[in-house]
Amino acid sequence: MFAPTLWTAIPVEVNWTFQPPVVIALLCYVGIYAWRWRTSRREGGARAAPVSRLVLWCLGVFCLFLALVSPIDALGEELVWMHMLQHLLIIDLAPICFTLGLTKWILRPATRRIQRLERAAGPLGHPVFGVVAYVGAMALWHVPAMYDAALRNQYVHTLEHLTFGAAGLLYWWHLISPIRSRMRLRGIGPVMYMATTKIFVGLIGIVLAFSPTLIFDFYAVDGTRWGLTPLEDQHVAGLLMALEQSIVMGIALAYLFIRMLAEADAQDERSDRLEAAGLAPTER
Repeated sequence: MFAPTLWTAIPVEVNWTFQPPVVIALLCYVGIYAWRWRTSRREGGARAAPVSRLVLWCLGVFCLFLALVSPIDALGEELVWMHMLQHLLIIDLAPICFTLGLTKWILRPATRRIQRLERAAGPLGHPVFGVVAYVGAMALWHVPAMYDAALRNQYVHTLEHLTFGAAGLLYWWHLISPIRSRMRLRGIGPVMYMATTKIFVGLIGIVLAFSPTLIFDFYAVDGTRWGLTPLEDQHVAGLLMALEQSIVMGIALAYLFIRMLAEADAQDERSDRLEAAGLAPTER
């Protein structure tokens, strides 16, 4: 409905945000991971560090590049839906790619430290806190006063991004981490974990999509901006959030189901090998 008008209204030349700390950090993410990936591959072979994991990690860095360096960052001050896209890249897509880019072998130097940290964190290391942090971050930064403050103040905006990044990493770590945790979600746990989170966040998107009034004063302008009225822009942003939450939940649940089947097959193969070697009791 709005797409043709929107895309023809956006100018060819848009601003890129090449902030040195951000660019240096992204380059460090690639460099440090590539070094560890090569070491793991040399020591453990292709299975310890598949090329696919390197691609996923680089894709995560690319998501942050899109969110923080590309014109999406500048256009987020013009369009609500662009700002929403930036948030989703930081809290969902980048953390998913980063977590999937890790393997047990790649994490070996830090595994024990991570496990000790989880134990020391107590309730803060529990999956329930991951849900609270994710939903809380999305709810907090979509309170109109907080949302507008982030757009008007660079430091508040940076804090917002850091909050989203931390909440996203914690949330997806509990679901798709390659390390087995004593609080790892089992059985129907992953389904409840995701459904609870995505329903609450999806409701925020629905409120934005169907609100009869403009919620964020920062975007209040006369007429249209980039082919959309402020209210239409807000509706597109809400639909984008609700749709992304549904799609990500569906894909993640399918991935978890496939991984569960693969782990069950691997466990059966190990049991068969032990049984054949006489190290496990056979069924009578």
